[in-house]
Amino acid sequence: MAYAVRSRRTTAVLAALSLGILALTACDGDAEKDKAGPSATAIPSSAGSDKDSGTPSATGPGDDGSAGEGPSGSGGSTAPPAQPGSDDDQDGGVGMCETTDLSYSVTVASKPVNHALLTAANKGGDACLLAANDLVITIPGLDGAAGNMGPDGKDWILEAGEKAYAGILFSRADTEGGKSADKVEIALTASESPATVPIGGGPVTVNDMQVTCFFGTAEDALTY
Repeated sequence: MAYAVRSRRTTAVLAALSLGILALTACDGDAEKDKAGPSATAIPSSAGSDKDSGTPSATGPGDDGSAGEGPSGSGGSTAPPAQPGSDDDQDGGVGMCETTDLSYSVTVASKPVNHALLTAANKGGDACLLAANDLVITIPGLDGAAGNMGPDGKDWILEAGEKAYAGILFSRADTEGGKSADKVEIALTASESPATVPIGGGPVTVNDMQVTCFFGTAEDALTY
């Protein structure tokens, strides 16, 4: 009877030991799985990422169409510098008309009274820019220049052989006295030496003389 009890106890101890061993084995297996888990996860390699991007990380010269660019980024070819404009480059390269570039005639007009028509023609072979409002008219032996009358004009290009016109008022009808003159002096600007021109149909009496700007027609020049 005592032997049977010891046998049962022995069997129970062995069974408990077996269960403990099985539990430890199961725990070790789970731990091994936990350790093996991260190693089984796919890690993208650098070679794979380069393959997916399809382009190298550093762009070689010329890959983006900018090969040969210098420091200015102008594609290697430097545009030529703009040429400085000359002093007479005031209207597409046409220089200013000078007094000696034109020929002149002055003729007494039938009307208005005491008026004369100044005709200026470009006698050169090239066009020039005519200063419309700087005309200077004087009488030899008299001080002072003619005053301005009429509207201001605009400088315009006078082609070779083309003419411009201005009206000269020698004296007003309501003024008395004056000096007789048969010549006028003409300069396109005050800084130039004048040309002396005879007055066709003269002499005329000069008193409070005035002059218009240059016009394109004789009719406009004699309006004022």
